[in-house]
Amino acid sequence: MRSKFTLFFLLTFGFCFTNAQNNTASQQVSSFTIEAPQLSSSKKIWVYLPKNYSESNKKYPVIYMHDGQNLFDDKTSYVGEWNVDETLDSIAAQVIVIGIEHGGDKRIDELTPYKHEKYKGGNADNYLDFIVSTLKPYVDKNYRTKSNASNTCLWGSSLGGLVSFYGALKYSKVFGKVGCFSPSFWFNRKEIFDLMKNTKSFKTKVYFLCGDAEGDDDMVRDLNAMEFEVNSKRCECQNKNKKIIVKGGQHNEKLWREGFKKAYLWLF
Repeated sequence: MRSKFTLFFLLTFGFCFTNAQNNTASQQVSSFTIEAPQLSSSKKIWVYLPKNYSESNKKYPVIYMHDGQNLFDDKTSYVGEWNVDETLDSIAAQVIVIGIEHGGDKRIDELTPYKHEKYKGGNADNYLDFIVSTLKPYVDKNYRTKSNASNTCLWGSSLGGLVSFYGALKYSKVFGKVGCFSPSFWFNRKEIFDLMKNTKSFKTKVYFLCGDAEGDDDMVRDLNAMEFEVNSKRCECQNKNKKIIVKGGQHNEKLWREGFKKAYLWLF
């Protein structure tokens, strides 16, 4: 499973591919570039605003999502987009989505909390500091947001699922909700499980999703084990966990696209 996932990461997300499709991002999606001093680079940021944003004075919850190039536009995605904008438009969702692009060769570094013996990485602390200390303050200043933890979500798939869960542990006062799709816990299995076990309390609302055909049994086994650890830190009666294992689901955008709507509705 590890070799399959690593090859997938490198081929799918290691570089910024452009396919032959037309632009499919809705008019609700725009983008900007921001300096990321913690990463010694700049980042392209995709922004989805609800349809009635310009016509109201309301404030909105915010979802911060990794792999922004795969969320809204078929032209910038490699193997198909998540259709986040179309899905949210279809249910008149009242939320802002901030997509952080990871089309470069630093994806593995930025989305992994600890260095892997073979695949290296381990720069997630600086990446999360960029989100919390640079990007979120910019977003809160320039958009009408509900900035408290209960209205702030961190969401991703694969390595993005791993770093989202890690972000919830490290910044529990910032991220009150997490979308954790097909999390690659295997990359830092010992460290992330030790961190969870040593966490005294865990109040973050988490939506776990994976498929049962993502490689071998590691994904489902790790997800079940992490859910157990999370439940050990709080009463199950709080209804703050949701776990979905999709029969036949594979490690790809199709699984995450099809699971996005139900996950959003449960989290928000």
